[in-house]
Amino acid sequence: MKMDMGLILLFLCTSIFSGFEANALTYDYTASLECLENPWKPHYNGGIIVNPESNFGLQGWYPFGGAKIQHRVSAGGNKFIVAHARNQPFDSASQKIYLKKSMLYTFSAWIQVSQGKAAVTATFKTTTGFRRAGTVAAESKCWSMLKGGLRVDESGPAELYFESNNTSVEIWIDSISLQPFTQEEWSSHQQQSIQKIRNTNTKIQAVDVKGNALPNATISISQKSSVFPFGCAINKNILNNQAYQSWFTSRFKVTTFEDEMKWYSTESSQGKEDYSVPDAMLKFTEQNGVGVRGHSIFWDDPQYQPGWVKNLSPADLSTATNRRLGSIMSRYKGKLIAWDVVNENLHFSFFESKLGDTISGNFYKLAHEADPGTTLFMNEFNTIEEAGDAMSTPAKYLQKLKDIQAFPGNANLNIAIGLESHFSVPDIAYVRSSLDTLAAANVPIWITELDVQSNQNQAQLLEQILREVHSHPAVSGIVIWSAWKPEGCYRMCLTDNNFKNLPTGDVVDKLLREWGINQAFEVSTDSEGYFEISLPHGDYEAKISHPTLFESSPGHAFKVTSTSSLQQQSMPVVLQVPA
Repeated sequence: MKMDMGLILLFLCTSIFSGFEANALTYDYTASLECLENPWKPHYNGGIIVNPESNFGLQGWYPFGGAKIQHRVSAGGNKFIVAHARNQPFDSASQKIYLKKSMLYTFSAWIQVSQGKAAVTATFKTTTGFRRAGTVAAESKCWSMLKGGLRVDESGPAELYFESNNTSVEIWIDSISLQPFTQEEWSSHQQQSIQKIRNTNTKIQAVDVKGNALPNATISISQKSSVFPFGCAINKNILNNQAYQSWFTSRFKVTTFEDEMKWYSTESSQGKEDYSVPDAMLKFTEQNGVGVRGHSIFWDDPQYQPGWVKNLSPADLSTATNRRLGSIMSRYKGKLIAWDVVNENLHFSFFESKLGDTISGNFYKLAHEADPGTTLFMNEFNTIEEAGDAMSTPAKYLQKLKDIQAFPGNANLNIAIGLESHFSVPDIAYVRSSLDTLAAANVPIWITELDVQSNQNQAQLLEQILREVHSHPAVSGIVIWSAWKPEGCYRMCLTDNNFKNLPTGDVVDKLLREWGINQAFEVSTDSEGYFEISLPHGDYEAKISHPTLFESSPGHAFKVTSTSSLQQQSMPVVLQVPA
């Protein structure tokens, strides 16, 4: 049997982890965005938290800072911990624990505040500093789920506590869980998830013209297209560089133009539009079957506006934005797979400051009317990268998304979550928990601009984060932010200037092989003409070679999908040699 080394690795991993799964604790991907009368039971029965449901008074809990703590019981009998008399954001209830450097921790708690609404963050005071695990927008009179995760730099004692900048509220805490996982368990979760959501066990049978089994036949299988979009950004340098073109098209079927569609590129002078470069790039991608994400219609960062836009009056800016949106969207209507409508509107607010707080909602409404068949993204950074960035937490992201959907006329908006994913050192426990929370919104999630800051472990960290996001059930596509420039890429290149892979490029190629994306390989049938294999979802072509045949059979097309997985496992794909 001949087989691609990446697929051999996939089979070995599946075999190893399938045996390991019997003893591994399954990861719970669930999260709730609802504010409930009573909290859920704690995940993992609380994990290593003492007294997680507050059934034993204040056992395990201590005051933190200057707070006072109480054990209370609701009218319905629910028991919980209360931190009150708070004068500082960190005044809270706490629990002492021991964290290990080798472990990955998933955290959850149900939070309520005594009045109004307030952001509440779960924080761990460790031997090396403070680590935020997650934040929730808590309310009074109902319970909200805070889901988070963390890793630590050193093993040692730690304290879990909760903080809120609103010191006038009491923080109520219930159903707390902190569950450690080993690296092996974490990897097994990834393998389980990939097998469940990305692959299907497929049985293939080779038969001759009379329907008789062809034992020991060689079947050459190639994936023609992948259901899962995995791509890389490009820029105008690709237009006249054959080496760049060959390197890119041999790997990717989805892309984003780095700068060429942005407003400052297409209309640097007022009224003088020039789409010649993105037009040429789109022609190139169409010729090579590459889908394009439209990036971006607007960018809320003041420093990235065309110079002439910055000093327009509100009335003139309104006219200019309407013209910009209509121009670019009418030009590329139906030709793109996505639009980033307003880029980074959590960290920045140029258009809101000029045109009102609801302008993002209006832009999405106009975009939907201009191109109703294309998915509209809200694109942001640090939502999964940095737990300490209060501007773009999953809770803040989802609130902004909700505000856009609530704008008049946006009830049926075809909207999606875009996560830029510019990492320094990824905390994959926090990444996973953040994706869990975002997934509860039930809209598509894409990783839109993934890179890792340059350091000696860059390639290793890139592989780590790519494995994590590819395996998450809610992630629908990935684009790496590594458009090539001779002077150097934005933060991370995959090749040198001769288009020879750097270590980061080797990681990408390794994962493309392992995940079976656009790959070709050979297998041999058994004595009854069968071969069973786990295949990534997509379109395939297969050819049969056998000693009884003068030449290989013509290609046989077949699909592997998730919807027909049960049928595919019981009914083989029959490849018959024609007469």
